[in-house]
Order: sequence, then structure tokens, then C-alpha cells
Amino acid sequence: MWLMIFAVSILAGIIGALYMAKKIEKTGLFSFTDRAWLVKVLAVLTVVVAAVILCAVFDVTNTIIIFMHLAVFMLVGDLVVFVSGKVSGRALPSGKVQIVALTACLIYLCIGWYLMHGLWETDYLIETDKSIGKLRIAQIADTHIGCGFSGKEFGEKLEKVQQADPDVLVITGDFVDDGTNRQDMLDACAALGNFKTRYGTYFCLGNHDFGYYSSERRGYSGEDLIAEMEKNGVTVLRDESVLIDGRFYLIGRCDAGYGRADRASADELMKDLDSDYYTVMLDHQPTDYDAEAAAGVDLVLSGHTHGGQLFPLEFIQPLISQNDNVHGLVTRGRTDFIVTDGFSDWEIKFRTGCKSEYNIIVVAEGRKAVR
Repeated sequence: MWLMIFAVSILAGIIGALYMAKKIEKTGLFSFTDRAWLVKVLAVLTVVVAAVILCAVFDVTNTIIIFMHLAVFMLVGDLVVFVSGKVSGRALPSGKVQIVALTACLIYLCIGWYLMHGLWETDYLIETDKSIGKLRIAQIADTHIGCGFSGKEFGEKLEKVQQADPDVLVITGDFVDDGTNRQDMLDACAALGNFKTRYGTYFCLGNHDFGYYSSERRGYSGEDLIAEMEKNGVTVLRDESVLIDGRFYLIGRCDAGYGRADRASADELMKDLDSDYYTVMLDHQPTDYDAEAAAGVDLVLSGHTHGGQLFPLEFIQPLISQNDNVHGLVTRGRTDFIVTDGFSDWEIKFRTGCKSEYNIIVVAEGRKAVR
């Protein structure tokens, strides 16, 4: 799904660059020559130079994202000029409209940068008719260490989660990325070792934690990551469950990626558990809701979707992916499902459809709503 989005983004970025070159032709910037072919060449060169500068400041992926947004805002500006001409018979001045459009695009991307690099708490209250008392869960996912911040900076951000005083911290996958270097991985794991909770920290693997390339590329393997986490007191659950304090289970699923035909089913993971206890399942990708609800899981926590990342992908993702949910809380029968927008991002430095977040989930005894 992400490869499809990436391919479409590249195509849209190229189209956007050509559209901007066409717009530059009409500005009169190159009025010193009357040679049409030279004006076209200079307009294209202007876009190329701008792309090179943006690539140096950001990278290729984010340059494409910026070009896409510039093209969309300029296209909207053209539409405003066209409609104003049709409605009033006198079109608004194109140059001024485009200045407004470009200014609006700059503000929009600045807000997107802020939403990506900031961090917000999202709170949920989940009621259950099981005897659990009150449980305070902190959930983070999709930190992709090194993409938005270093391993040491992750430790600084984690201090904000610590202030919420959770009973347990769960990490639902993609702690590292394919491009995360070894030192950042070590620093981030060390930060987890300093995190204090009543019941500890638990982790289930995401599709990027073992990586899509050889271990030599980033200097460590998925098993090295797991060993470093365990060294820092993190419990890694791979199709395993643990009963905590005699009142709730934590169940960690292996990721649905990697073509894992041997991944245990939700029913297999639940069959030997005492149904009187509350069950929390950690499953990186939100793609197995029907089976998890049928198995009788009480709460499923996931990440992976990044909340759609860019508007309007939050609405498009469900149509082109296998994800059962993209963001927030949904309930199926007696099972609650929560997908976090993520602590950071993979590759893209802007968030225009959501914000970087961690979840604080309070599970308490009460009247369970069944939907």
C-alpha cells in the first residue's frame, strides 16, 4: 500500500513540477527574450534549481511532497481565477491570487512540520465488566528512530510520556526504521531502560523492526534490536502472552508482514487464557479485526497507519489497503480497537492529516458498551 502511495506521489510530484514550470513561463520573469523555447528551458531550469535546493535542505521524498502541495495550491488559485471570471465576468488578478495561494501553501506546510515534530497526548477511557480495577496504559508506536529525531531526542520526548505516570508502557511496532543507525538504536533502547512504570515495558514487532534489507545496511539485525531491548528491561512478545498482577493479560503478536505463514492466529493466542481476565493484544498492523473480535480479545492496540499522514489519505487508506481502521477507537462486539497516529513518521517530515501522538488509555470497570 505504501509503495503504491509512494509511486503515485512521485508521478504527482513530476506533474506538479511541470505545472509549476508552465506557470513560471507566464510570469514574465524571462521577458528579456522573445524566444519561446528559451523561456521554456529557463522555466524548467528554475524548477530544477529549486528542487536541488529543497533536496539539499530536506531530501528527495520531501521535495516531492512540497512540489505536490505547491502544485495543488496553485491549481486551486487558477480555479478561483476561472470561477471568478465566469461568475462576475471579470476574473480576479491571477498574479495576486497565486501569491495568496503560495503563501497559504507555505503556512499549510509549516503547520504540517509542526504537527510532525511536536508530540501530543491522546486520552481514551475504556470500560469493561471484568474485574480489573483501574489500569493506565501508555501506548507508543511508529517511532522510526532516526527519521524524525535521534535516539537521544527520543529519550527527551519519552520524558513527556513519563509525566503521565502510566502503569505499563506498550510499544506496538516500528520502533526503528530501515535507515536507523546502530547508535540511535542503542540510545533509544537505553531511554526505554530509564522509563519507570508499575508493570514494565512491552513490545511487539512491526514491519520495519527487522527491516527490509540486510543487517549490514544499518549495522545490526532484528535479533540485535530485541537483545538490546531485553537488556534494558523491555519484554518482547512474539506470539506470546503474559499474565500481569493476576488481573490482565498482555498478548504480543508477530507482525503480519514478512510473509509470515507461521504467525499464530488470534484464536490460538487466546485459547489457553482465562476468560475472566482482561486481555490486551498488541498487533502492529490493524488488519485482523474480525478474527480478534471472534477470539474474544477485550482490547487491541495497533499502529502502522500513521493516521493517514497527509490529508486526505486518512480517507483514502481504507479504500486501498487491508487496514480495518486508520485512526482512533472503534468497537466491534465486545472488542475495542485503538490505532495510534504514531510517535513519529517514516520518511515524510510533514503531517497534514493528523499529529504525532502517544496514547494514554485508562481501562476501568463500568458498563461495557457493545456495538
